[in-house]
Amino acid sequence: MLKYIGALMILSACGYAGLTVAAKYRRRPMELRYLRSALQMLETEISYGATPLPEAMDRVGQRCEAGIAALFSLTRDKLLAGEGVTAREAWDEALAHFYKNSALNRADLAVLKALGSGIGISDRLDQVKHLRLAQEQLKIEEAKAEVEAEKNVKLYNYLGFLGGLTIVIIFI
Repeated sequence: MLKYIGALMILSACGYAGLTVAAKYRRRPMELRYLRSALQMLETEISYGATPLPEAMDRVGQRCEAGIAALFSLTRDKLLAGEGVTAREAWDEALAHFYKNSALNRADLAVLKALGSGIGISDRLDQVKHLRLAQEQLKIEEAKAEVEAEKNVKLYNYLGFLGGLTIVIIFI
């Protein structure tokens, strides 16, 4: 009886691990879509509203999806903290914090870091160009993420349970 309980625990743990990895692949395209939408909102705030950057970040943070909102809200908080940080430094710090809890990969992070170098240091038109470039690059990454998700979600779902089953068979 104890043997079966152990086998069930191994199978459950391996299955859960596979489901967790698959969920990250499933979340990445969605997060990229939300990020593109948020950057579009930021572009609108900067170009049409001529909104100061901290206020624009706040407005975007209030209107976008909750997981993505943290990036913009934290950037706003860093800018308004009075510590003399530049927009790039505030963006990079917020991005580092946001990245830990996201499903984004290094390529996505590189696009967002590159955006930080052009934000808040140039005129509106130049910032709009940077935002549009980042949106286009994220769109490309989103297409890649969709393909990866389609390929890997089922793989890791099955791999977790089948790996657990293999371990159970070996030990029984």
